[in-house]
Amino acid sequence: MKRTHVVAAVIYGTPDQILIARRPDHLHQGGLWEFPGGKIEADESAYQGLVRELQEELDITVTAAAPFMQVSHDYSDKHVLLDIWQVTAFEGEARGVEGQECRWVMLSDLLAGASDTGSAYEFPEANKPILQKLAATLPHNPA
Repeated sequence: MKRTHVVAAVIYGTPDQILIARRPDHLHQGGLWEFPGGKIEADESAYQGLVRELQEELDITVTAAAPFMQVSHDYSDKHVLLDIWQVTAFEGEARGVEGQECRWVMLSDLLAGASDTGSAYEFPEANKPILQKLAATLPHNPA
């Protein structure tokens, strides 16, 4: 089975706020929350795909982004390579151009229970390593 190369963005509104989107029900992993992005086209780099996808999906123009991590994941019906970027600056107001629900969430709320996948927001399995890496960046208060 061919591996699909996908770009995804951890988009910061503030240092503590991240934009997530809900996948349309009719798509693979429909109804789950995700980091916005999409398939990289054959003739573009990951960065070019990131810029294009966020313009198409959210109507924003990326002005500052950096690679964050890559995740390779095999579903029973699909193999994906996620190229994840952190977007720290953009122009425009993010909105679901394709009708998808978008939501700004506090990083701490998003990551509540991320280590055991008990978050209030359910993500596809391929996104779990992203959540875990983000959780590792949070300051930990001693109990």
